[in-house]
Amino acid sequence: MQITTKTSRTYWVTPAVGVACGLIHLIAFTVGGKPGFGLIALSVMVAFSAAIALVGRRSETVRGLLDHRDEPLAGIDLRATAVTAVVMILAVLAGFVIEVARVHDGAPYALVGAVGAVGGVAYLGAVGYFRVRG
Repeated sequence: MQITTKTSRTYWVTPAVGVACGLIHLIAFTVGGKPGFGLIALSVMVAFSAAIALVGRRSETVRGLLDHRDEPLAGIDLRATAVTAVVMILAVLAGFVIEVARVHDGAPYALVGAVGAVGGVAYLGAVGYFRVRG
């Protein structure tokens, strides 16, 4: 199977974003006065990105998730992403309730919950947009 230029580009987006995130971690930790942690974070992200790229060469499933050309895999990816979002929301809510029950202010979870609320608004907007468009 010959890989086209477009497929090759989409295949490398995920590993490239992983390395970019590692660089952002390095910068943030360095600014925060802990460059050693930044180097560790960068190393983890580079190793993970390299592993994805290498496994994608041998695994049809990983390759399909990286280049998004296989419709059944794209559907699986979409459902898995939705399940992940629900689990993360439930974890944040559970953490907040546990913190409040321990007579703490729950602030760390409140911040993450606020970010989740922004995601919820984006979700509703996307549903509306795709409903009208679709």
